[in-house]
Amino acid sequence: MPASRGPRRRKARRRADMPLLGGARPPIAALLALLLAVAGTTAMVLGDRDRSAIDTAVLTSQQHVAEDGALSLRASLDESITDLERAAAQFGGATAPDTVLDTLGKVYNKWRGTAVVDPAGGTLLAARGENIPLATVLKGRPGDGDKGGKDLDDVLGPRLVKLPSGETRMLVVAALRGDAGTRLLVASGTLNVPGISSGENRSLLVVDSAGTVLASDGPSVTRKSWAKKARKTAAADSAKTPEPGGHPGASGHLMGDVRGDVRTAVGYAAAGRAPGEKSSAGTLGLSVITSVKVTDDSRTVRTQAFGLVAAGILLVLALLVGWILLRTVQRPLLRLYLESRRLARGELDRPLPRFRGREAARVGAALESLRGQLLGGRPTRTGRARGGFGTRSTVVVCALVLLAWAAPLLLLVNRAGSGVAVPQQLVDDQRRRTDTASDRVRRALNEGWADVAAVARTVSAGAGKDDSGKDSGSADKAVLERTLREHGRYRAVYVIDGEGKVLSRAGDSPRHPDGKPPRADGVAQLNTSGKEPVIAAYAAVPGAKGRAVVGEYDPQFLISLVTRPGLGRVWLVDKGHRVIAADRGHGFRAFSELPSSHLGVLADAAGEKRGKGNGTAFLHRSGGSSDIAAASPFTGGGAVRDLDWQVISSQPTAWLELPEHTAQRRTMLAGLLGVSAAVACLGWLHIIVVRPLRALADRAEALAGGDRKTVLFPQHHDEVGAVVRNLELIRQRLARPSGRT
Repeated sequence: MPASRGPRRRKARRRADMPLLGGARPPIAALLALLLAVAGTTAMVLGDRDRSAIDTAVLTSQQHVAEDGALSLRASLDESITDLERAAAQFGGATAPDTVLDTLGKVYNKWRGTAVVDPAGGTLLAARGENIPLATVLKGRPGDGDKGGKDLDDVLGPRLVKLPSGETRMLVVAALRGDAGTRLLVASGTLNVPGISSGENRSLLVVDSAGTVLASDGPSVTRKSWAKKARKTAAADSAKTPEPGGHPGASGHLMGDVRGDVRTAVGYAAAGRAPGEKSSAGTLGLSVITSVKVTDDSRTVRTQAFGLVAAGILLVLALLVGWILLRTVQRPLLRLYLESRRLARGELDRPLPRFRGREAARVGAALESLRGQLLGGRPTRTGRARGGFGTRSTVVVCALVLLAWAAPLLLLVNRAGSGVAVPQQLVDDQRRRTDTASDRVRRALNEGWADVAAVARTVSAGAGKDDSGKDSGSADKAVLERTLREHGRYRAVYVIDGEGKVLSRAGDSPRHPDGKPPRADGVAQLNTSGKEPVIAAYAAVPGAKGRAVVGEYDPQFLISLVTRPGLGRVWLVDKGHRVIAADRGHGFRAFSELPSSHLGVLADAAGEKRGKGNGTAFLHRSGGSSDIAAASPFTGGGAVRDLDWQVISSQPTAWLELPEHTAQRRTMLAGLLGVSAAVACLGWLHIIVVRPLRALADRAEALAGGDRKTVLFPQHHDEVGAVVRNLELIRQRLARPSGRT
């Protein structure tokens, strides 16, 4: 009994002295665990992608269409509110009511009805266009005799009202302030979504925060089941705070009715405002809902079997790599620790066994030499390169084996290619959104010209003269600075005479050509080369021969108009197909050519269709890539009638959430996870074990060769550190005069 208990106690002591933290075991165990996790992830994520339901790309596209509509609606309403408030500030209370409305109608042709009201008595002083429900405006008005007291602020601003006919209007109320008192300038406008066309398959709704339909276009959807759900969802989300950098308002998409193989894709977006953004229309709680009918595609992208096979192969490779590392790295290290510990304790009767692996064999040979020296022998050089394959080579081979599995998944397998099936609805939506962007740019330029025309009438009223009859630009400059301050679209606003001389200005230096008369009323492109485009709106000053007000558009304003998420790369080009502006995400060089030849062909085709309907779009395939390209020229005339500009967009199909691309991305994810696991764990093993083991072999051979002065310090509490500690004990024994205890 005592004889059998002795070996057990020695074995227990050896296990107690064994290092538990660090060394080869943690990275090897982590590698096996991670590879098993990658195999499980591969099997789960590479499932079959069924196309029988509507592709996510189609639903996301409807959300973007709704966002474009909400943005256009809000911008249009904000512009109307700003124009009316600025016109009221310029006219003041001294101008006759009929003159105010006549001038307003000549400059801005956007309101269905206008009126001037005396708030004190509720008297209608002048009116134009459709009847305005003044009872709504005058509700809660200041009391009699009050010339605009504190309650007047509650009357001003925009609001939504319903007419007896059932239609909804936005009423804007601005104050005409003068010495004689305050009057109210009231205008009514529609809530149509500008720039988005409906049709047989697409419907548009404008709803308020309660989900009430205020305006609609396209097929009737009020009785369909999804309509109430969409209105309720849009109304609930309209109060949510938008995400930074995204759409200025809540947005989303949902699945509508299903009839046979036809489904309804629905997108909604609130016409809200981002935190810190000023928008009067953004406080009205409006949302835009769009729906389109989509035919199912019954095909399926099959990747389930591939995922299971790939996961099975990785499991086999994980077990193989783990077995190799255990036999060639961890087991030799543990044996070296036990043998070095035996020698350090003075148990010299048994020679050391032979070790596999170059570094382990070198350390084992050095220990055997040290055993002989402890027995009284002389120092000997053990030599190098014994034992064949090294631990570093072993780790490299294991890494190559794992990379052979991961690299094809990351780079070669399940590539979508240019032949991926793209739903026709995405092509139609790309054209529709490009039409919306083109309409947004056209309207913004026309609105800018209308602002300049309003300034020109104000300059005409002031006549630029002081009391002595001499020319003075002080009054004009005040108007110009106010216009520049209220509208961020301009880089400079100035007044020029018939010879192009600048009489008064605000903002940056004017770029109108020196010595040349003003251009005709409208928006003009002043250059076709240079570092940045110069686009200006010209409006003649009534009653002042040759004099004109010029507003130069800020290039960043044009860039902001064509920047929309989910539309891909967007360019604004002139009639020579030279780039005037591009979306912020990709940058551009002014007046450069379009980046691809097929975009130029598309622009030519769209130019030939100008004025005959919507823009042009097609799916372009070339080599191993494909994209949806669309072009939309300016239509509708106005101040930009002579520009012949177009908006062109290109959306790479690889950016779309199609089943083929989802399978490709998930396959690449599996490969990337495999590469990451292999590089992280094997790199960890190389840093913690392989490099210290190679240094240990050098130190052991130096000690066996007779170096008794170099003190050996363990760097880590692991197997290599334990062997170094035992070698230090052996060095101390050899350094004693007797050479042994």
